[in-house]
Amino acid sequence: MSKFPLDKSATFYVAGHRGMVGSAIVRQLQKLGFKDIVGKTSSELDLKDRSAVFDFFSETNPHNVVLAAAKVGGILANDTYPAEFLSENLQIQVNVMDAAREHGVERLLFMGSSCIYPKFAPQPIKEESLLTGHLEGTNDAYAIAKIAGIQQVQAVRKQYGRQWISAMPTNLYGPGDNYSEFGSHVLPALIRRYEQAKSDGTAEVVNWGSGSPMREFLFVDDLASACIFLMENYDGKSQVNLGTGEDLTIKELAEIVAEEIGYQGRTTWDASKPEGTPRKLLDVSLVNSLGWRAETDLRDGIRVAIADYRSRNS
Repeated sequence: MSKFPLDKSATFYVAGHRGMVGSAIVRQLQKLGFKDIVGKTSSELDLKDRSAVFDFFSETNPHNVVLAAAKVGGILANDTYPAEFLSENLQIQVNVMDAAREHGVERLLFMGSSCIYPKFAPQPIKEESLLTGHLEGTNDAYAIAKIAGIQQVQAVRKQYGRQWISAMPTNLYGPGDNYSEFGSHVLPALIRRYEQAKSDGTAEVVNWGSGSPMREFLFVDDLASACIFLMENYDGKSQVNLGTGEDLTIKELAEIVAEEIGYQGRTTWDASKPEGTPRKLLDVSLVNSLGWRAETDLRDGIRVAIADYRSRNS
């Protein structure tokens, strides 16, 4: 039984419903029988346009909101365009949350990112590590925007007593991911690189960094299940880490991707390229204690992601 069951007939707005995370949230809501799921594309509703956002909330009057819309990208994009990552994400968050507050939204989940934590936070990273040290420099602008979102959720809880919460997922992957050369994160970038190398008959794949950093990966449909679970079972001011509680090196990840794609060439590493935080494993004991655990095996999830990439690039 859920502690705080959501009304499945009430209007549920998913901001960013076409993205990897938002589309997974929509799939989960449909699976659970929610009847009135609302989403708008960026061409239909620019979330950076404050008056348009307020008009949308006035027209639709959503009861529940998941704020999954964001400008996102990998190390290269974050490091190249920090001003846009900071400004655009702040605008999106402030506009949506201010409109949600003014129009009486009782239940809202803000989607953060594990990059909010200090670069050298003790591992695995607990929720209370937030704001205890320096951020990773390659994506600090994006991280600061996300931290501001967490603080806004906490401020609304404190001042208005709303049942708003924040979720901090680890590295995500799965259907609907961004596989572009410039904007992708590490796992989809590896899928694209090895698939292209196999297709072209290239004898060698060169990956960024040393391959030694350790990362945790969560299948996006597991994330979606966790988010709705939290909305129905958690009402605390702390952000909640979402992950598997297990990590592996980027080199090990590359080996799995190469095996699943069937690439037979060799892999080398360019240590002159940036590789980010040495290790980033989330402590997921809080969400586990509430009764949720990730279900998708990493290799199984990677197979789904590879099939998704091939279906979109065939």
